[in-house]
Amino acid sequence: MTSASLHRRLGFGLAAAIFATVAATPAFALTKVKYGLNWVPEGEHCGFFQAKGKGYYEAAGLDVTLVPGNPNVNLPLLVASGEIDLGMGSSFTTLNLVNRGVKARTVAAFFQKDPQTLVAHPDQGIATLDDMKGKPIMVGQFSRSEYWQFLKASKGFDDSQLRPFSYTAGPFLADKKAIQQGYITEDAMMLGKELPKPPVSILLADYGYDNYATTVFATEKYIAANKATVQAFVDASKKGWADCMSGDFGPAMKGVLEIVPTGGEELFKFKIDQMKSRGLVDGGDAAKLGLGAMTDVRWKAFFDVMTKAGVYPASLDYKQAYTLDFLGAK
Repeated sequence: MTSASLHRRLGFGLAAAIFATVAATPAFALTKVKYGLNWVPEGEHCGFFQAKGKGYYEAAGLDVTLVPGNPNVNLPLLVASGEIDLGMGSSFTTLNLVNRGVKARTVAAFFQKDPQTLVAHPDQGIATLDDMKGKPIMVGQFSRSEYWQFLKASKGFDDSQLRPFSYTAGPFLADKKAIQQGYITEDAMMLGKELPKPPVSILLADYGYDNYATTVFATEKYIAANKATVQAFVDASKKGWADCMSGDFGPAMKGVLEIVPTGGEELFKFKIDQMKSRGLVDGGDAAKLGLGAMTDVRWKAFFDVMTKAGVYPASLDYKQAYTLDFLGAK
């Protein structure tokens, strides 16, 4: 055996030994995080499923479980009790918790515009929100304590207009004069196919309803003990949402439809189109400050309207309901 051959064999043996040692060493453990969704998986959750599907969470050192929601799940309670680490909510979520003495904060808001709408039939003399004043409107019980209070305090609506909402399209489709609550990411697709023309869908955010939606919130206790984890989750989620808004949402769509195939790719793509064209994700504060952005000014304005409506006492320290610490620009 030549000297050169011996060196090559020794070198190969050393490399093989090092590889075997590395392979036998356990990989660095990922930090487990449970993020509770506000509903069953759907297109409005695109950024989170994209971050998981593309490996952004894993690259950030996180093993994220996206926990589906449903009408029977009290997500704020699960977060407050520590059963779920982070939750999806809105401005109302942490304001409500703080008002009840629970220390929790919103750390990011991925919907700058709440998708909430009021929907009417076409050709009924309704083109703006003002045209709905005084008319019967089907509103769910939960919604009556949220956006309905905004409509009363800021737009002159009153409780005499309220009608029960059955969470089905039947009553609306049966009555051409009917108006009901809706969602801009679904209205034209879900109701339009049953009507001769697209429905008139009024996006409340375009009329000053400044509720942040699709938020990330957690208890102060969790945030204090896991600052790096919260930051990593927010940053990785931003990457996921940036993909969705750029048109790269294949992994997210696959992940969502594997769990809830209802509506298929057509509905998922329609939702994304509405998010983009309406500026739900990258409009508002995000246009200047980046995805997930929030501002002190908007939180105060929203709180002032809800105080005027009697939802919260003026003495409530609303600043305890959020933090800008994980968003970079303030």
